[in-house]
Amino acid sequence: MNSTRKLWVGLATLLIASFAVLLWVGSEIHRQSPPMPERVLGPRDELIFTRGDIETGRQVWQSIGGQQLGSIWGHGGYVAPDWSADWLHREAEAVMDVWAKREAGVDSYKKLPADVRASYQARVQALMRPNTYEEGSGTIRLDADRVAAIANVAQHYTSLFGNDPATAELREAYAMRNDTVPQAEHRRKLTAFYWWTSWAAVTQRPGSDITYTANWPADELVGNKPTTGAFVWTVFSVLFLIAGIALLGWHYAVNHGEEIAPSLPRTDPLASIKVTPSMKATAKYFWVVIALFLTQILLGAITAHYQVEGQQAYGFALADVLPYALTRTWHTQLAVLWIATAWLGMGLYIGPAISGHEPKFQRLGVNLLWVCLLVIVVGAFAGQWLAVMQKLGLERNFWFGHQGWEYVDLGRFWQWFLFIGLGLWLTLVGRSLWPAIRNGGESRSIVVLLFLSTVAIGLFYAAGLMWGEHTSLSMVEYWRWWVVHLWVEGFFEVFAVAVMSFLFTRLGLLQVKTATIAVLFATIVFMAGGVLGTLHHLYFTGTPTAVIALGASFSALEVVPLAYVGFEAYHSYKMGKATPWMQRYRWPIMFFIAVAFWNLVGAGLFGFLINPPLSLYYMQGLNLTATHGHTALFGVYGMLGIGLMLFCLRGLKPDVEWNEKVLRTSFWALNIGLSGMAAFTLLPLGILQLNAALKHGYWYARSAEFMQQPIVDLLVWMRVPADTIFSVGALALAWFVFRLWVAPRRVAATAAEPVRA
Repeated sequence: MNSTRKLWVGLATLLIASFAVLLWVGSEIHRQSPPMPERVLGPRDELIFTRGDIETGRQVWQSIGGQQLGSIWGHGGYVAPDWSADWLHREAEAVMDVWAKREAGVDSYKKLPADVRASYQARVQALMRPNTYEEGSGTIRLDADRVAAIANVAQHYTSLFGNDPATAELREAYAMRNDTVPQAEHRRKLTAFYWWTSWAAVTQRPGSDITYTANWPADELVGNKPTTGAFVWTVFSVLFLIAGIALLGWHYAVNHGEEIAPSLPRTDPLASIKVTPSMKATAKYFWVVIALFLTQILLGAITAHYQVEGQQAYGFALADVLPYALTRTWHTQLAVLWIATAWLGMGLYIGPAISGHEPKFQRLGVNLLWVCLLVIVVGAFAGQWLAVMQKLGLERNFWFGHQGWEYVDLGRFWQWFLFIGLGLWLTLVGRSLWPAIRNGGESRSIVVLLFLSTVAIGLFYAAGLMWGEHTSLSMVEYWRWWVVHLWVEGFFEVFAVAVMSFLFTRLGLLQVKTATIAVLFATIVFMAGGVLGTLHHLYFTGTPTAVIALGASFSALEVVPLAYVGFEAYHSYKMGKATPWMQRYRWPIMFFIAVAFWNLVGAGLFGFLINPPLSLYYMQGLNLTATHGHTALFGVYGMLGIGLMLFCLRGLKPDVEWNEKVLRTSFWALNIGLSGMAAFTLLPLGILQLNAALKHGYWYARSAEFMQQPIVDLLVWMRVPADTIFSVGALALAWFVFRLWVAPRRVAATAAEPVRA
């Protein structure tokens, strides 16, 4: 008990200190984020843009899909360009073209001798990098040549986002539908927003030679190169990683093996759990999980195909009714939704299972929450379709349409609805767990941690409600990653670890004392890097330089607990073979082992590949980010959701014979398919893009010129076999769940078998 108490004190101290620092960083981001000018003026005080133009342009950008169609400051989709980098490079070249025409009589600076081009490059940096923002009046003043260049680039963008035949080929390359923004005035204001994001990327902070986005994106033409801090803190992040794994290895070597081997029960302890009416009602959650999972895969296939045929699918003009920005929106959102639904269903199932208590009206609450979930999915997706098709109007888009923030795209009304739904889930799970907490017992610490993680899941989604329609981009990104990193990757994982620890103690695979210490220790190790590790997403989003130091240091530690999980995976597998009745739980445990593998590879290796500042400077928004995203999101959280779902299904259908062949097919097809996606498409394409970014600049790695090469098309097509195998695995899983309810094969109860030595 003394060891447990110390761990609780350590966890509380860690969380208080970590969140205090995280909130302090948020205050600094608010104070130092790039300014929003009231006016942008030319040399004769002519008005170029107003604050209203820029903010309306941002609303337009959000309504067409925002980060799902290209990206801003590196965050978003991969097919269209990063608009900040694209505008910045185009503007710099347009300025030099103005000079070339006036001074040398040629229409492009590229036709000039090398020495003249070099002098132009120095001049354009001297023109664009100094900060001309006047804080008192909120005015940015621009040189006449730059004003002319802005008009030139704006003309290109208004053509691109409209229906101009001159840019039709480029629209197809970017997977944009014709008339993405049908109103000419909205297109003009959209260019104001894109210009402002590029202005922040090239303009130096007051009193500094580093831009608001820490010199991101990489573009030597405008003098954007990695900062000294990016080099220094990358080195330190590697040192922190090595030190963390060394300390963890030492801890594991000292403590592993000291625990007393558990005495395995002769029969399945979970078979004695009484399935209550509310537990039975959770079955429909898992049906929804399968439906959302299959829909997500279908939308993923369409989204990937858009990279080859930008506006069509095998000759059908699909972009007219289901454009890329929408399929990618739904694909990314469904990934979070079906995984979260699996975990929510597990929470509703496990509460009464732990306490043996069925609160009054619990089943009604479970059914009501399920209906709310369906309403949120249908309503939010309908609003997003209306928004992207430009049928909703800017005044209603923020609340009912598309917010444009990757993974947090729901309109504000639907966000509030989801938050209320999570509050209902918290109430349902909490009141079913409370008797177990009140009665105490050996498992109390695990149950308390499970309850606290449930509270965190219910409440921390509120971070997604912390910004308004016109909150600065830097602050939106700060709060958005609270949701994506802390809510999804943080507290859901603690919840899952606590659930698995409880299940393993109930199965007799772990002693309660050992499991309690292990789960608290794992939570401390994970949160040590996980809370402040959130900042590695914010290096280049208009944040102060302290973000790079803190994010690099603590995100390196995120890999450490993933190695810890890997240490335990094989041990759990061996224990799973220790007694015949454990074969009933073979496939849930196999999915947990897959979680350990993808934790180490997808979240660990591929995550650390891109997380250090110097790495992310060149890799953010390339397919190396997608490699990490796919292998971590599905490999870790998706596999975990499936494993938890299978545990629940075993309890819901205890007398039904499981089709081992179908589950084996599903398990291996999902893992092989995911491996193939990464190995044959995402990873090699990301490496090619990285080489292009290092050689020519970030803008080129995301350009149509690079992305339309035959080798890129070939790599995209090479996804087809892996995607097909993955889809077979998903269909096999769906068939397995379907047969549990439709024409199942019943098995008679068997006598207890002796435990093997």
